[in-house]
Amino acid sequence: MLAVVVIRYQPLVEHLIRSYYPFAYPLAIAVFALVASAPFSVTDALAVMNGAIFGPVLGTLIDAIGLVLAAMLGYWINRHASRLLDLDPYLQRLPAWVKRFPVGSPGFLIAVRIIPGFGGTVATATAATFRVPVWVHVWTMCAVAIPVCAVLSIFGNQVTIYVHRYEARARTYLEHHHPHFNFHFRHHVPPTGEP
Repeated sequence: MLAVVVIRYQPLVEHLIRSYYPFAYPLAIAVFALVASAPFSVTDALAVMNGAIFGPVLGTLIDAIGLVLAAMLGYWINRHASRLLDLDPYLQRLPAWVKRFPVGSPGFLIAVRIIPGFGGTVATATAATFRVPVWVHVWTMCAVAIPVCAVLSIFGNQVTIYVHRYEARARTYLEHHHPHFNFHFRHHVPPTGEP
């Protein structure tokens, strides 16, 4: 439910994180951890957002800390609610290359996480059901998710740079070629700090 709310209202979440600057880092980590620990959640949008807000290095670090916390929280939730997800249908749907690994082994947990959509949820539920040590669950989750989040954080940062570059070019063009529009543009767009 929280994952749906965060993704649905992503601009509002981004604004809230930016406005509470002293608490921006723990707030971003907490949001990422809560969303990533939810079953069938997608954290790609949050990884891109963290890269756009904090830059590629800090964005990836926030994602990594959030992933460790999400792995522990998801494991705990699944240990206490393992009856809510019937694993058998999901294990039957796994591709043959995943079934070569023993269920619950580190190789199995890594291979399942590569499957988009339901892979992460199945891996977490499997780890909890088969009583895999929590540290094995955490490192197998991070081995797959942190590189993906790093790429998405870099992408988010680069897209932000690209957009701001073209906003500046558009402003310059409008100031030079459309003086009438210039008045409205200055009053409706926040200043960029340029003279």
